[in-house]
Amino acid sequence: MTRTDVSSASGRHSRAGLRERAARYALLPLRIFLGVTFVYAGLDKLTDPAFLSASGSGSIGELMRGVRDTSAIPGLVDLALKSPVGFAVVLAIGEILVGLGTLAGLLARTAAAGGALISLSLWLTVSWAVTPYYYGNDLIYLMAWIPLVLAGAGYPSLDDWLRSRRSRRTA
Repeated sequence: MTRTDVSSASGRHSRAGLRERAARYALLPLRIFLGVTFVYAGLDKLTDPAFLSASGSGSIGELMRGVRDTSAIPGLVDLALKSPVGFAVVLAIGEILVGLGTLAGLLARTAAAGGALISLSLWLTVSWAVTPYYYGNDLIYLMAWIPLVLAGAGYPSLDDWLRSRRSRRTA
């Protein structure tokens, strides 16, 4: 084997290794974006006294009453309107938990499913009437959660760390 052959072979192995490492980290930017966004959205709701009101400008109640007749599932909006502040608090806490789980990669598929369900419910209610449909961000978030539901967090994640720790114990 000549020096050129060795160099060429090591270059192929190096590129293959780089592709393999890149594949391991492929979902990390999506996890960071969705995790930070959902934590921020939840904290923003919990710290906005106008939003956490049953009525008034910028309130969850006003928002829900405004989208009720144009949503795909008005019954879901009616359910939220029974206790708009309670609904807003549960939504905000759900967003924070989904975001933290996604960032840490802990119960990642469960967190992603929660994020997808939140996004789906918001799409079917709040942004259903947005035209054209691609201007509504909730549908885009729903689609962004799907790879994490299917594949989990990937690497690095607490799920991955716990899995490797368990396999070392059983080995």
